[in-house]
Amino acid sequence: MIAPELADDLLGRALARGGDLAELYVEERTGLALTLDDRRVERPQSGREIGASVRVVVGDSTYFGHVDGLGEEDLRRVADSVSQAVAGERRRPAALKAAEPREAYEIAQRPEDIAAADKAQILHACDEAARAAGSEVAQVSVSYVENRRRVQVFNSDGVAAADDRTRVRLGAQVVARRDGTVETGHETRGGHAGFELVSANPEEVAEKAARKALTMLDAVDAPTGRMTVVVGNGFGGVLLHEAVGHGLEADAIHKRASVYAGKLDELVAPEFLVAYDSGAEAGEWGSDGIDDEGTPTQRTTIIENGRLTSYLYDLLRARKDGVPSTGNGRRESFRHLPIPRMTNTYFANGNATPEDLIEGTEYGLYAVSFGGGQVEPATGDFVFGLSEGYLIENGKVTKPVRGATLIGNGLEALKLIDGVAADLSIATGFCGKGGQRVPAGVGQPHVRIQSLTVGGTAA
Repeated sequence: MIAPELADDLLGRALARGGDLAELYVEERTGLALTLDDRRVERPQSGREIGASVRVVVGDSTYFGHVDGLGEEDLRRVADSVSQAVAGERRRPAALKAAEPREAYEIAQRPEDIAAADKAQILHACDEAARAAGSEVAQVSVSYVENRRRVQVFNSDGVAAADDRTRVRLGAQVVARRDGTVETGHETRGGHAGFELVSANPEEVAEKAARKALTMLDAVDAPTGRMTVVVGNGFGGVLLHEAVGHGLEADAIHKRASVYAGKLDELVAPEFLVAYDSGAEAGEWGSDGIDDEGTPTQRTTIIENGRLTSYLYDLLRARKDGVPSTGNGRRESFRHLPIPRMTNTYFANGNATPEDLIEGTEYGLYAVSFGGGQVEPATGDFVFGLSEGYLIENGKVTKPVRGATLIGNGLEALKLIDGVAADLSIATGFCGKGGQRVPAGVGQPHVRIQSLTVGGTAA
């Protein structure tokens, strides 16, 4: 999109009055969204945008500007404008290195090569599958989204990197109704992949959403009190993402706004527990070849043998701490500054089975997936609402429950984990922080927490 010669000129202009680091970030984004609601497919929503940003870092200060389009005069004007905020001596950027090619995630079917009618047919097939699940299915909504994002990153340390990112996602929401009781089920399938991910048995997504809604029609009021909680795999990992992951992002650490500040190498969990943040998991929703600062993504061990081993860094915080970036500098678009963000965050597989964890629980709650929640990173305190949960009685999953919330503290909950299964799954989600929204994978195997406070609605 931009030649290295132009990038070198822009970085030189950005450093005309000095600076510790100058960066040029270039992005082209295309996408399409298709929705079926009330058995009708809405008109496809498509779009394309292209633009770039320039930033200069001086100590703890950052100066930033962006522009729509890639007109050379516009780019030079932004670089000159950003440099005017700095008062120092001109600095020459290092020679740009040749961009090392990253192994691309395999895309068997480029989504943009598939006719819109074929995508609409998948939505209709999902709608039919959901309605066939039971007569109490009252409403079905199905969505398909594809996005391609091509980026280039150049900086004054000589970095020249590029990435080509394609994501697809199929989602279903099903509403079931019986005698005035209304329940909703959700299910998604997505990843850093091509159209082949959603075209293989798409009906399964709708069937799972319908099963959840229909099952919850028989739900009883959730109990209240301290009890054992078995957290499901896949989207159950949102508990780790929110209650632990955000507290490990280096900007929160530097602000002393995290309960994990100063706890590196401390025992924060049982010795058998291992957890990762990895932007390099092939095909996963939160994966990329590089982060949005040009750093190759990697698998970062955040907990090993129960000890806290790493924070999650972007370039700026890493430079301040004298450590390498972990490849977690992410941004929503060229209009935003990169900040430390999770990619795919998950517990590693253990040695148990889900059946082991449930059969070893005399009485408790099986938390399959979560809805909304709140976390305070400075203390680790959290509250999560369950979207799907069940009672465990005498080692067996029994009645579905409604109205359950989990209340606890991230550090306390980590230490009370007493079992991890070997069925890791990573689900798709979006993470909001600092006014920015980025795709993030949340995952884990089944995990059992010895004791957690459950807020319920049962008398």
